[in-house]
Amino acid sequence: MLMLASKLKRDDGLKGSRTAATASDSTRRVSERDKLLVKEVAELEANLPCTCKVHFPDPNKLHCFQLTVTPDEGYSQGGKFQFETEVPHAYNMVLPKVKCLTKIWHPNITETGEICPSLLTEHSIDGTDWVSYGRNF
Repeated sequence: MLMLASKLKRDDGLKGSRTAATASDSTRRVSERDKLLVKEVAELEANLPCTCKVHFPDPNKLHCFQLTVTPDEGYSQGGKFQFETEVPHAYNMVLPKVKCLTKIWHPNITETGEICPSLLTEHSIDGTDWVSYGRNF
């Protein structure tokens, strides 16, 4: 993860010193999604409760990560629940894909682990969350 953040800084430094664009620039260009994810992942790691752990199988791909939740209270106390998240290229306008990898019965999780989109959003006052775009499973 830090590898991508340092690449972003390095690319920004190179961008200012170049006068002409080359063909190799397009292969090193970082998407807006990845720029946004660098900031959001840092915030996520700073604010993640001790009962949750985030894991990046490939530190250069912030758009694919796993989250493990181990509740310390309630009916699920002592359980271990794993989720896989993939953030699409159109992220911030399109809902991330989240799948529950742990076999669980929950009214908002299908047998195959698909998560109901309403669980992934904070319901805003004006109703402009991802669910209002008609994405339902």
